Amino acid sequence: MTETVERRSFLRLAAAALPLAALPRPRTPQGGSMAHFTPAGADRLGHPHEMGITSMRYKVVASDTNGGLLILEQSNREKGGPARHLHHDQDEWFYAIAGQFIVEVGTARFTLGPGDSLLAPRKVPHVWAFSGNGEGRLLVGFTPAGQMEGFFAEATKNGGMPRRDPAVWQQYGMELVGPPLSV
Repeated sequence: MTETVERRSFLRLAAAALPLAALPRPRTPQGGSMAHFTPAGADRLGHPHEMGITSMRYKVVASDTNGGLLILEQSNREKGGPARHLHHDQDEWFYAIAGQFIVEVGTARFTLGPGDSLLAPRKVPHVWAFSGNGEGRLLVGFTPAGQMEGFFAEATKNGGMPRRDPAVWQQYGMELVGPPLSV
């Protein structure tokens, strides 16, 4: 009996310590399922988003997770990547699906190949680039999603890479801190 009471007390304390209000609350779409299925090669919003050397497909959008998460699949046709930047409010996660990528987080440099992943914490400058041949594919996640969807909507308007205008980046909670990697 004492073991059960102690266990219940522990579980109550543990549950009380969780920041439940901060956890994303999934919304229930039509049909009653909280699942959001996006088939291979498809985009959650129904169309790919072109950004210079990269085509992006949204896999999980902010509205799926009450703003908690954004996941993109990026297909790179050429070498290169975005300018060095930092996010004030988002952690950014990289998972290489195909090809080779160079990622710098702070002063550390990593080479990612298929199956490798790396987390770039918020407020730490980082930059990445596709450095392989052929096509590179990378999953990129942002938590919380913040204004990242808005940034990519703005960046893909002209079909090129994001403008290197510090004011544009600041508008979406980021800071532009340097040039892209040379590959």
